[in-house]
Amino acid sequence: YDEAAGRFRGLRVGQPVAAGAIEGGLVVQPAAARRQTESEVAPNPPGHGDGTGGITPDPGPGGVVVVPPSPPRLRRFHGTVHLNPARIGPDAGKIAEEVLAHLVGLPKANPTVTLEIAVEVPEGVPDNVIRTVTENSRTLKFTSHAFEEE
Repeated sequence: YDEAAGRFRGLRVGQPVAAGAIEGGLVVQPAAARRQTESEVAPNPPGHGDGTGGITPDPGPGGVVVVPPSPPRLRRFHGTVHLNPARIGPDAGKIAEEVLAHLVGLPKANPTVTLEIAVEVPEGVPDNVIRTVTENSRTLKFTSHAFEEE
């Protein structure tokens, strides 16, 4: 901290800095860093800089430029896809490889995959199929399953 100038020398905001990279470095409270960075940003005259007369970073002593924070990161994905019942295995495998694998490997990712089945049988489902599907659904721990009249 430069008491004479009333500012932090070499202040870096919005950019990575390796711990211990700067001898005698300090972590500055966000409010103090904000006050200093706001005082170091000067408006451009019309027709200069970004061409809008807006605000651009002003390098302070030592050529340090305050970089604005990056935009918010996308944190959630959802998707729905219809699968061909005759190719459900290969199609589901392809989705797992080409979509899900890229997401589940991310740090602290919390994936949820749900398989929804809907089948209409205009002539009605035979009793033996109802028993088999109901028992298999229980055994496979479906969270919900039911047969309906319509």
